[in-house]
Amino acid sequence: MVNLIPAPLHCENLSGTFSLDDSLKVKSDFDLPLLKLQREESGKLIIKKDTSLSPESYTLDIAQDSIKICANDEAGAYYALQSLRQISRYELGQRTVACCKIKDKPRFKWRGLQLDEARHFFGKEKVKELLDFMFFMKLNVFHWHLTDDQGWRIEIKKYPLLTEIGSTRSSTHINGWGSTEIQHGIHSGFYTQEDIKEIIEYAEKRNITIVPEIDFPAHCAAAIAAYPWLACREIKRGVAYYFGSSIPEKILKIKDWNRTICAGKSKSVEFVFDVIDEVCDLFPSKYFHIGGDEAPKDEWKKCPHCQKVIKDNNLKNEEGLQGYFNNLILEHLKKKGKRLIGWNEILKAHNIDKSVVAQYWTPQKDKNAQKHANSGYDIIMSNHKSFYFDIPYAQYPLKNTYNFKTESYGISSLNAPNILGVEGENWTEWTNCTEKLQMKLHPRMEALAEVAWSDNSLINWKDFKHRLESFKDYYDYFNINYAVDKISQSKNIFHRTRAKKLFFKGDTDYEFKLNKEYRKQGLR
Repeated sequence: MVNLIPAPLHCENLSGTFSLDDSLKVKSDFDLPLLKLQREESGKLIIKKDTSLSPESYTLDIAQDSIKICANDEAGAYYALQSLRQISRYELGQRTVACCKIKDKPRFKWRGLQLDEARHFFGKEKVKELLDFMFFMKLNVFHWHLTDDQGWRIEIKKYPLLTEIGSTRSSTHINGWGSTEIQHGIHSGFYTQEDIKEIIEYAEKRNITIVPEIDFPAHCAAAIAAYPWLACREIKRGVAYYFGSSIPEKILKIKDWNRTICAGKSKSVEFVFDVIDEVCDLFPSKYFHIGGDEAPKDEWKKCPHCQKVIKDNNLKNEEGLQGYFNNLILEHLKKKGKRLIGWNEILKAHNIDKSVVAQYWTPQKDKNAQKHANSGYDIIMSNHKSFYFDIPYAQYPLKNTYNFKTESYGISSLNAPNILGVEGENWTEWTNCTEKLQMKLHPRMEALAEVAWSDNSLINWKDFKHRLESFKDYYDYFNINYAVDKISQSKNIFHRTRAKKLFFKGDTDYEFKLNKEYRKQGLR
């Protein structure tokens, strides 16, 4: 096996090497604008279109006198080049590559990574860096969490206060879910529609689809701060600076705050449709994520508008009201050629349209999600114990990501085709800078890439660790603050117990600081 992540479907090592130099020329059937090589009919790097291959798949033949790539589409050609880039180690100073033959194709069509910029805003240059590394790892879906209680990060021209007010909070909750500590100081930032277009174009060139997440009906406190009439009761509040649905009342003693918009007011529904229209005009993706999770319904129980909708439509209860509300959005999206994605809690409403794509995140098994997939409907696996990258390695070590098994979550092998794919989640409540994001993301991102791309028969923890050790040279080259083995694969009970305890209340940066010390010691 070559030192390549994700592992290729088939690799045959051959004798000899091909010499690489800056004068290498390419002959290609594809345009490939990202390929910065001179084109020439006599080029030794030959890229051929082969319609017999499936989308995104490729073959890569490295002989002593030439390199030949075959692919059905540009994506497959680019992925072959990413494999060549990695095994040649040209960027790392190597000038020869061992001869071999590789046949490769993806396991899942949805190979996703999410970034939450509502809690902490990183900006477009950092997003582009992330997209570049996703491309390197053959990940092809960027799930962009752009709105939440703590910030609205996308310009909506019809509702300018969403960014004028909703993108800025006065303070930030720190030191864990059980903490009462607040760091005072403005946190702000949003993307203009021109910024969004620029990033979408950047992603498309790298075969990455961007799926926007605009949360409805809950996680809307920032929107309600901008337009209080969105809620059942119009209570003036600033953008939320605290994290978690139970924190304001139970920990910080803040009462009367709204995070769920009114599902009964026609004006609120009109707002949702208006926002969706502008977002859909920007994003060509056929998917639209509405979140739909963690929706408190106490306000709906007391709201005459919500109760009227429940009565008029013969709904069982407030859960049925959310199903009704979600179905309105789903139908609106259908007219635009889009499919609705929601976190698996939306399946609690048994009147929900089954064409919804459920994103299965919960740590515990969810019978509704299992039934959805086993009944022939689409699902994305983002299960907490394997794919929540914001959680300390002490709680979810790297092996959790690598050893993910779809069958562990009650989805039969017969219904495995209903799994669109897998996705890693980067929630940023406690991740306020790039260095911290990188440490939580790497090497989990590489493990995710292998689970998403490589055939299940190739999943081998010992072999992956060997290839990862070689891959760490790329972390150093790109100046990435990765988690060293003593963090990502720790068996130290004291460290693991302390890190988990502090993450809840006390010091969410414990592993980050410890990792820094290990890096100073030269550990990998």
